[in-house]
Amino acid sequence: MSEPSIKLVAFCGSLRRASLNRVALAAFAERLPAGTSLSTIEIGDWPLYDADVQAKGVPAAVEAAQQAMLAADGIVLASPEYNYSISGVLKNAIDWLSRTTPQPFAGKPIALFGASMGLLGTARAQYHLRQMMVFLDGRPLNKPEVMIAQAHTKVADGKLTDEATGKLLADLGAALVLAIRHARAAAMHVR
Repeated sequence: MSEPSIKLVAFCGSLRRASLNRVALAAFAERLPAGTSLSTIEIGDWPLYDADVQAKGVPAAVEAAQQAMLAADGIVLASPEYNYSISGVLKNAIDWLSRTTPQPFAGKPIALFGASMGLLGTARAQYHLRQMMVFLDGRPLNKPEVMIAQAHTKVADGKLTDEATGKLLADLGAALVLAIRHARAAAMHVR
């Protein structure tokens, strides 16, 4: 009997179509194990989080993202590093989603990675994401850490060209699939 398929949803913290993080996310998707699908949730047109807006109703795009996340087996977060942290647009998406019920990060295996032109390759942004996921009860993978430094030297014509980075992304995808399978097995034992 074959393993059931695995559904992932992804968020890219950069809005620019040709961003290094979108290239990295595409490379991650291309290297996922067989039977794994990934869809990207676009967050660029979401309003800034405002409790007054929320009181009138959660925006349709946020509700659709929440439903997609609840139906998914795992979450992928690709983020640039802006001013030692994650991008404002990704933080806004997390803020909105954290206020939906049920909260869609809770209990989900999560892969984190990011690309930057700097030497630390989004290390500080990823540590902030990990802190947020603790509060939201997400399950970020510990290893491998994928912090793509000097990413502009590893991309040509909109494609990742660095084999070592490609292998890290493939390893992260495999680790996420394994974490999902372990979570499924654990859930079966609880029943």
